[in-house]
Amino acid sequence: MVTADISETSLNAFRMGLSRFVSFNEIEWAALVPYLKSARFKKKDHFTVQGEVCEYIGFIITGSVRYYHVKDGLEITGYFSFEHDFVSSYKSYVTQEPAAGYIQALEQTELILISHKNMLLVLAHPLLAYKMERFGRLVAEYYICCYEDRIASFITQTPEECYVQMLEKQGDIMLRVPQHYVANFLGITPVSLSRIRKRTLLNC
Repeated sequence: MVTADISETSLNAFRMGLSRFVSFNEIEWAALVPYLKSARFKKKDHFTVQGEVCEYIGFIITGSVRYYHVKDGLEITGYFSFEHDFVSSYKSYVTQEPAAGYIQALEQTELILISHKNMLLVLAHPLLAYKMERFGRLVAEYYICCYEDRIASFITQTPEECYVQMLEKQGDIMLRVPQHYVANFLGITPVSLSRIRKRTLLNC
């Protein structure tokens, strides 16, 4: 991870991302900015490592990450996040206990971060406490709903239906994510994914 000054463009993108949950007036925004920092991750750098405490919650300005676990020496991909998504090993971040999995950059990725230490300071700030508490609650509710949707799709949909749904939400995913990671996420082999892709293209 390489830290850098935050550009005005990145700050505006972050502010727009926050506005899905809570908005800040100019005075509140000026108070929040000093608690933020920008970081860049090279491809394959880790944002979170299993067994270590996740110290940050991040907002992806550019790039993408994958969430994965390791079982019996094999990597199991659980999810992907792209521009304008929040990213964290949230349980580890909140509890300050070691993370159960990994988060890895799939390409060069820029994020805006707020550390756990700074989040506690923000939550005690008289201008920011109410809105940041509201943000924390709403973003947690949002990702719980996303998690339930993912679980339901894997139970009720075929791998091909899940793949089509992925394309609808992130059309360029196959250009940005290695095929074996997508196959792993869907619980199928790369060969099976290749067949699904061919059928999908024929049906377009």
